[in-house]
Amino acid sequence: MFISITRLRVRHWWYLPEFLWRSRQSTAQAAKADGFIGGYTLADRHRTFWTMTGWKNEATMRAYRGSGAHRTVMPKLANWCDEAMVAHWQADELPTWSEAWQRMSSSGRLTPVAHPSEGQKAKRIPEPRTQPLVQQVLKPAAT
Repeated sequence: MFISITRLRVRHWWYLPEFLWRSRQSTAQAAKADGFIGGYTLADRHRTFWTMTGWKNEATMRAYRGSGAHRTVMPKLANWCDEAMVAHWQADELPTWSEAWQRMSSSGRLTPVAHPSEGQKAKRIPEPRTQPLVQQVLKPAAT
């Protein structure tokens, strides 16, 4: 399974309504995407949001990433967010949030943002809450 983890921190509350709306559209798109196995979203402290998705392979993840609602929102994130990172790897199953954080910390890649925080500049990644504010399970849509 191809694992994709993203971590985004929205830099100001006034971006949250559209961010949340677009995130919902992107997760709905993922559920219908070819090769999507499952995943989670996590709303963490300080306007930080994580996604964890499992895919049949890298090609199916890239096809999803480059189309539909996800493709439309990607350019906006550079302005909305002051922290953004991604990590990818192969695994037999979805990791725990702690494992995802460890992988992000060791091999995550910064995504350029227009207004980077001090944390982004230093590549500091706080561990997500083990009891998040909100966690959503993502499942493939029934066909």
